Formats: sequence, C-alpha cells, structure tokens
Amino acid sequence: MTKEFSKPKKRLFALVGSVLLLSGLYSLFHGCILTRSKQSKDIETDGQKIPVVLAKIERRHFEDRILVQGNVKAKDFVAVPALVGGTIKRLYVDEGDDVIAGQTKLFDSDPLKFEKLVQIRKQELVLAGCTHREQAANLDRVRADFDKARVDVERFRKLYEKGAISSDALEQQESRFKQVSAVLKQAETALQSGAELETQARAALAIAEKDLRDCTVYAPISGKVSRIIVEEGEMGEMGKPVLRIDDPSVVEISALLPAEYYDKVFPGTSVVRVKVYHTDLGERLIIFKSPIIDTRLRTFEIKTIIEQPPENVVPGAIADCEVVFEQRDALGVPKTSIQTRSGVATLFSVDQDRARNLEVMTGLETDGWLEISGEGIAEGIPVVVMGQFLLDEGTPVSIQENVH
Repeated sequence: MTKEFSKPKKRLFALVGSVLLLSGLYSLFHGCILTRSKQSKDIETDGQKIPVVLAKIERRHFEDRILVQGNVKAKDFVAVPALVGGTIKRLYVDEGDDVIAGQTKLFDSDPLKFEKLVQIRKQELVLAGCTHREQAANLDRVRADFDKARVDVERFRKLYEKGAISSDALEQQESRFKQVSAVLKQAETALQSGAELETQARAALAIAEKDLRDCTVYAPISGKVSRIIVEEGEMGEMGKPVLRIDDPSVVEISALLPAEYYDKVFPGTSVVRVKVYHTDLGERLIIFKSPIIDTRLRTFEIKTIIEQPPENVVPGAIADCEVVFEQRDALGVPKTSIQTRSGVATLFSVDQDRARNLEVMTGLETDGWLEISGEGIAEGIPVVVMGQFLLDEGTPVSIQENVH
C-alpha cells in the first residue's frame, strides 16, 4: 500500500516545485522591468541629456545631374566609295596616313575598260559629226531645188493666165513644187535629228571620259585614313566603300540619356562635363539634342564638340559624361540630418542645450548634402547630424563634437 502512494506523491512534489520556480522567475523578471521603467522615468524627470553631434547649415553649390558613358566620334568622316566598278588596281595610302582634300590620291580602279569606251565614244562622235555635215549639205541642195521649183511654178501660172500653156502643164509644175517642198521639210528634219545625235555622242564621250577620270579617286576631306576596306586586286563595286577617312581635328562626344530627362536638356544652354580616360576636358555646352526619342531604348542622343582634342581623345574612345540639368548656390545640410516625421522633412537645431524641431523643404542633393529652405533656416545655424532619432522638441542634449 505504501509503495502504491509513493509515486503520486513524488509527482505532486515535482509539480509544486515547478510552480514555485516559475513564480520566482516571474517575480525576478517583473522586478527588473519595473526597475528599468523607473530608471527611464528618472532619466526624464532628472533631465538626462542625449549626446548629439552638430554641423552647421552652409551655403553650398547644388546640382541636378546624371553620369552616363558616351562615345568619341569624328565630326567629319567619310567612307570613300569606288566611283566606277572594277578591280582595285592600286592603293596609294595605308591606314594612319594623313590625306589632304582634293590633293591626296587614294586608289585606282582598273581603267582599261573605260579607256576602250572613250575610244568608242570618240569614234561615234566622229561618225555623228560626218552624218550631220552630210545632212546639212543635202539640205542646201534641196533648198536650191525648192527655190528653182518655186520660180518655175510662178512663171507657169503667168503663162497659163495668158493662154500660152495648157492647164495640164501648170498642174504638173505645181505637183513638182509640192514634192520639192516635202523633200525640203524632210531634209530639215534629218538635219535636226543629226544635230541631236551629234549632241548625244558628245555627251556620251564626256561621260566615258569622266568614268575614266573616276578610276582615280582623291581624298574628299582632309584627315587620316582610319580603315582600308578593299585591298589591291579585290573587286570594287561602284558606291561601295573602299576605305574610310576620319578628321580627328574636331570630334563629337555623343551620349544617350533616359527619356525622362528630355525636357531638362536645352542645346546651347545645358552643359556636360567630359572626361576621356584620364583626360579632363572640362565643362562643354551641349550643341545637339535628338529631335526624337528612340522607341526601342527610350533614350535620346546629345552631342558636344571638342576642337583640337588631346592625343588620346580619338574616335572610338569612351567618354564619361556628367550632364548638368540645373545648378545653383543655396543653403544645405548633410543629408543624414534630415528625418521624415508624419510625412514632413524635419531636422533638429540646438538652443540652450535643448533640441528645437525645424520643418524644412528639401531640394537638390549633391555630394551627400541636401538643399533646404523654410522658416527659421539661416546660414550658420547648428543642426544635429548624429543622435537626432532620439530627439523631440525640447529634449535636453549634450554636444559631443561639431563637424566642420
């Protein structure tokens, strides 16, 4: 019987012990909470100060800007085509060579076909000239016949009126006059046609001679040969590029901006700061803004010009472009000092070791500083840049240091 009741008693004692232990732990924890609560209230009633770090409101330069990458391009360049079809017989330049507009010979297309064509056109012109002169001589002969027939018909009409000849004789003479008149018109038409054929032959010869001259191509612009596309011995097609010339004395810096900035760029007014690798090209006016926005990329192009650029600023180089949309001098504070409370931008100043709440309006942000304005904002006023999240209006503060 004793053994049967020993196990329930042990379980009962264990349960009571657990309850007492939990009760003790709760009392201890509750006591700690009350102690910390009392200490917190004591801090408020005793005016314990919140440590803060201050900086001053400063007048600074603020900018609305964006940094993008662009490309360096030659403002003037040309892909020089073959002016006539045929094998490229000779190249007179190589990549990197300097060329002068209208003076430097670039390449020759095979002239044989065009030399033969010039000979043929010259022969055709001679033949057309001979035909034209023959037609002119024939017209002179026909005109003589016409003048004789006209005199004869007039004489026969007078004889008929006097009754000296029959009507049949007069009719025969009038018929002859009509025939000679028709032959005269035919001869005049032939002469005009011959003149046209001679003009055509002369024009065909001029075209053939031009094609022969076009076998040799000269530089259309001054600059440097940047690329040889068709080598000697290869077939050149009329209108297809054989080589490319770039003028490196004037380059364009071209960049693409997101469409959202389109209404912020004003050619002739807006500026861009350009750096090509380690070369700072300074601030440049934007001279061009694309009249459209690319519908695929939702971007638009801007350009600026660099005259007589440094040696490393050459077509194909990458340019870092800092486009400045707006800039002004204004009052500002470190961005970290600004809080948003109840949807309002707020910062804290310090007056007689107590926090003072200042509501502000913010503007441009530059290099970690934020433009501000509002009632009570003035240059030199100290503002809290560390510790402000623990502050309310009138909170006692302890200034730890000032940021200059």
